[in-house]
Parts: sequence; C-alpha cells; structure tokens
Amino acid sequence: MFAFKLANVGVVAKRAFSSSAAANAAKVAVLGAAGGIGQPLSLLLKHNQLISHLSLYDIVNTPGVAADISHINTASKVTGYVPENDGLKQALTDSDIIVIPAGVPRKPGMTRDDLFNTNAGIVKDLATAAVLYAPKAILAIISNPVNSTVPIVSEIYKKHNAYDPRRIVGITTLDVVRASRFVSELKGTDPKNEKITVVGGHSGITIIPLLSQSGHDYTDEELKALTHRIQFGGDEVVKAKAGTGSATLSMAYSAAKFTDSLLRATVKGEKGIIEPSYVKSNLFNSDNIEYFASNVELSSEGVGKVHPLGKLSAFEKELLSVALPELKRNIVKGVEFVANS
Repeated sequence: MFAFKLANVGVVAKRAFSSSAAANAAKVAVLGAAGGIGQPLSLLLKHNQLISHLSLYDIVNTPGVAADISHINTASKVTGYVPENDGLKQALTDSDIIVIPAGVPRKPGMTRDDLFNTNAGIVKDLATAAVLYAPKAILAIISNPVNSTVPIVSEIYKKHNAYDPRRIVGITTLDVVRASRFVSELKGTDPKNEKITVVGGHSGITIIPLLSQSGHDYTDEELKALTHRIQFGGDEVVKAKAGTGSATLSMAYSAAKFTDSLLRATVKGEKGIIEPSYVKSNLFNSDNIEYFASNVELSSEGVGKVHPLGKLSAFEKELLSVALPELKRNIVKGVEFVANS
C-alpha cells in the first residue's frame, strides 16, 4: 500500500548523471520502498556493488526499513525518508537512477487497468518531484499499469521541458522471467538458458511472447496455453495470495535484475546489454503507438537502440493485431490523465 501527497516542491536540484558514476557507483532511489515490492527490491539492491547510496522513500516505515537493510555487510550507504522534513526532496536529490514501485497492489478480479485512478495520481506526483529534484536521473517505472504510467511520466517531463525519452523506461522484465520459467517447466530445461523475447506491453493481451524465436517446437495446444499463462501469470499469484496482494517477490527480483543491467550500462559503460523494456519507440509509429516494449540495448544514457521484433509467426502476428488497439487505448489514457489534471 502506498498513498502519496506531494509536499514542499520548490528548488530544482540539477545535476548530470555521472558525478557519482565517475566513482563507479551510483545513488539509486526507491520510491515506495516500504511496500510489498519495495522492501525485497531494496534488499536485493543492497547487494549491488555498483550502488554507493541506496535512498529509500515511502509515506510510512521507511526509516525502519532503511535501518534494517543498512546492517547488511555491503558497502553501500542506506538512508530512509518519509514526507516530513522535505523527505522526498532529500531522497531524490543527486539520484542517478530512480526506481518507482509505488502504488496499490492488485486484488482478485482486478486488472492492471483497474488500478489506474489511484496509481496514476501517485506516479504523477512522484514524477513531478523527480523532475524538480533529479531531472537528469533515469526513471525505471514498475507502478502499474505500466502501459499508462510511462506515458504519464513522459507527459510530466514534457510539461517541465525536461523530457528525454532515453531516461524514462518501464520495467517489463517480469514477463520475460516468467516466460523463461514456464518454457523451462514445459521443456525440462534450465530456465537460465531460456532466452524468451516478450514484446508489446505489460498487461494481459498486450504481452506478446515470441515463442517462435525460442528455439523450441510447440503443439498448437502448448502454444496457446503457454502464451495465455505468460500473459496472465500475474493472475496466478493474485489468486494464490487470496486477496492479500499480487506479485511482489518475483517483481522485486525482476526489477533488481533490470536495475543491475542499467547500472552496468551507465556506471561501468558496458556495451551490448539488452533488456526488455517499455519505452518511447518508433516501431509502430504508423499505428500512432508511441510506446512499445521490445528488446532494448541499454546505454550510458539509459535507453539505447530499440531492436526490431524480427520474424513473427502467423500466431504472433495475430497476437500483435489484438494487442495494438488495447495498447493504444492504455497510452491515450495516460496522456489524457496528465492533460486533464
């Protein structure tokens, strides 16, 4: 649970990414750090040697979470903030990467889109603070519905004349993590060796696993069942938790995995790091779809090369034709939310 009220937004703290990066480490802020995703994510990030300062923010309990995590014997500094005493400003200032898991979780029967009204407001306020206090940071967005929240953040940055599409990215890594696990279960292989490309968006029918590129053969029944499970894997967790939450631990793992890749590209300057990401994309400009998830090569600025989808099967082309109109509606909803705020 995360509710947010923006307070004391004022002074702009401008800084180019790389002052701490020059020391081969970065300040990473987690907004929503006391929540179901935020706590395990922060725990995992404490182990990352490319982080010099782990800055945690939430509306409650964050100092306690930070104190607990700070006892782990790795080198990074950990600080925790709540809204009082300009806590959000302190958490964000000088951040190189801002990871945003803040929001309310899904409950049984809810789609990611059902979360929109509450989470859209939270993300809008956090993006407003981020653009003021850390305008050069890279934002990695977890808050659902990602199909809409990434456009929300982008529109906020456009309003402040600070928009750089390379620095705003939606984390869709969980879809790939699930896909590799589910394929390995079916084929009896090691999931770490399964490289499954997943494109589109990050909810339901907008999730398109490109199983034809996996190197495996599937019966029609296997293909349909596996695709559906990848698209709606989150529902398994929501149902199993019986109303107590949604996917938190697997999402935290996936976000930590993505953040590590981002750090390796930005702090260490590693080349050729490719991660699935929901970003500003030209792949479907002809359909007036501004954002799309595909394999993205990360760079020192965040988003680098957006890779094409490659050859698709007839089944995948059909999935794409179904996904695109829904994805367009999600994007428009995010853009209109900011315009009407």
